[in-house]
Amino acid sequence: MPKNENVFSSWRAWRRRVTSRMVHRGWRAVQSAGAVTAERPGPYRFARIGTGTRLAFPQGTIFGEAWIELGEHCVVGEQVTLTAGMMPGLDLGPGPILRLGNGVVLGRGSHVIASRSVVFGDDVFCGPYIYVTSDNHSYDDPHQPIGRQWPRSAPVEVGSGSWLGAGAVILPGARLGRNVVVAAGAVVRGEVPDHAVVAGAPARVIRRWAPEDGWQPPLRTPAPEPIPAGMTAEQLLALAEAEPEAGAS
Repeated sequence: MPKNENVFSSWRAWRRRVTSRMVHRGWRAVQSAGAVTAERPGPYRFARIGTGTRLAFPQGTIFGEAWIELGEHCVVGEQVTLTAGMMPGLDLGPGPILRLGNGVVLGRGSHVIASRSVVFGDDVFCGPYIYVTSDNHSYDDPHQPIGRQWPRSAPVEVGSGSWLGAGAVILPGARLGRNVVVAAGAVVRGEVPDHAVVAGAPARVIRRWAPEDGWQPPLRTPAPEPIPAGMTAEQLLALAEAEPEAGAS
């Protein structure tokens, strides 16, 4: 291969590396600037954004934000849709329609659609692409397209401390108790008691906890050991590095 071709190949490879770094660095700057917080609400006028709450950029569809309240220290992932009302520009009355408690996490690509009350308690963690809605299509009239028929609506409540797995769907009228686990892909309607695990479509209770019996059926694996109080990030990293060495010996 001619010497000058080697030079040009090296130059092109170097230029591609530099361009890639610049693109990624620029995108990180755009993500930081486009994130929505109480101090930097961007074009949105939420009824409330609590301290420490952050909506990652790019946001999904957001409207009716005057009827949306976000608690403190919430994490809302990229492309998350939050809507109050059937469409933008409606007057939904004096009170909030969609409320997130403190410490709620909504995974990337999730949708929360509310024309009736939709309430998340505190510390609800959600995987990516969950769908929570107070509205569902009706099909009463067999002669009309389903999408043109007036939907059925009912309030939704997700209890504090619950976990919604990836792709879970919470339908109108659902009421989840405290510390409920919804398996990935489950479709939930109706009442779910406290400390229950539900799975399937439609979802059913597959495990429950009670003070006198514990978990029934029993858990298959032991509980993980909690991180000791006061342990720093540096100590955790050192511990993680030491464990493989201990296993090798």
